[in-house]
Amino acid sequence: MVRAIQVGLGGWGFNWSQEVIPAVSEVEIVAYVDANPEATERVQTKLGASAGMCFQSLEDADKAVDADLVIATLRTDAHYPVVKQALQLGYNVIVEKPFASTVAEAKELVALAESQQRVLMVSQNYRFYPAPIAVQQLMATQKFGPINQVSIDFRRHAPTQGYRYWDMPDPLLADMSIHHFDLMRMVLNDDPVRVSCRTWNPEGSPFAYHPTGAALIEFSSGTVVSYRASWVSSGKNTPWAGEWTMDCAEGEIWWTSRDTRAEGDRPDIVELRPLDGQPEPMKLEDMAYTDRKGTLATVARVIETGKSPARFSSGKDNLKSLALVQANILSASRNGDWVSIEEILA
Repeated sequence: MVRAIQVGLGGWGFNWSQEVIPAVSEVEIVAYVDANPEATERVQTKLGASAGMCFQSLEDADKAVDADLVIATLRTDAHYPVVKQALQLGYNVIVEKPFASTVAEAKELVALAESQQRVLMVSQNYRFYPAPIAVQQLMATQKFGPINQVSIDFRRHAPTQGYRYWDMPDPLLADMSIHHFDLMRMVLNDDPVRVSCRTWNPEGSPFAYHPTGAALIEFSSGTVVSYRASWVSSGKNTPWAGEWTMDCAEGEIWWTSRDTRAEGDRPDIVELRPLDGQPEPMKLEDMAYTDRKGTLATVARVIETGKSPARFSSGKDNLKSLALVQANILSASRNGDWVSIEEILA
């Protein structure tokens, strides 16, 4: 059992408190932290937490309880100072994506975690579904031979789905596309080298910044990914992970994942489409924990065993996903000019 302090009890943080953390038997919450007394009062009234478990600062919680892990579920601009403080106090940390606002901050946190010999994990929850795990294995074994290209489409209509962050800078690339960018790296088991991206804000959009975009992303193996995404699409919604076509020399792998709906989640889909045969659905393995529950259970196992499993989204690994986000943002600001990942990481 890993003893944890949760820092950040706002709307999304409380969702962690209510739905995610209690479902992971390997983790026990020993303290809640939020500077807003109303937030800590909510976990007392709705979750039955005692007043003695609730604190307004991490320093106060650190003095009062013994814990192994800090679960950082705050707004993005608070990630860096809180994660830094938690690492300096000697805690392992799991933090929501993106784990820092800049690559420089992220690199500092990675170096600090290494110097403190502590685990720093970024909750890239889309990795914890059966379809991307299966596709990664298919690509590794070259099920249909060498890859030709990858196409990804993401479509959602934010105004009718409860989305309210209209003033967030880069609502597409930084808030949503980071999931897809991270999955690219995972399923291809490769890292990007350069990107070309354009974004725009359609007429009538409630967003202050660009919610729609398209990008070409070139990986070190030569694979090129074509990515198209929109937060204001009036077309048929895709699942949250998007719809992926992996075009290979001897066939195609089509897949989608994280089809969460109000009326109930739908299963992941992977369809194998051989060049000279009929499409065939692939049977996917069940998972004990998916989504954010998967990330939390994984960091608990890493703390307990000292071993990092396959696809572990450490802070060090996630630097390249964050750099991919920043490269796309920079390319879009340059009207689609190619931007190298090396330029961002430097």
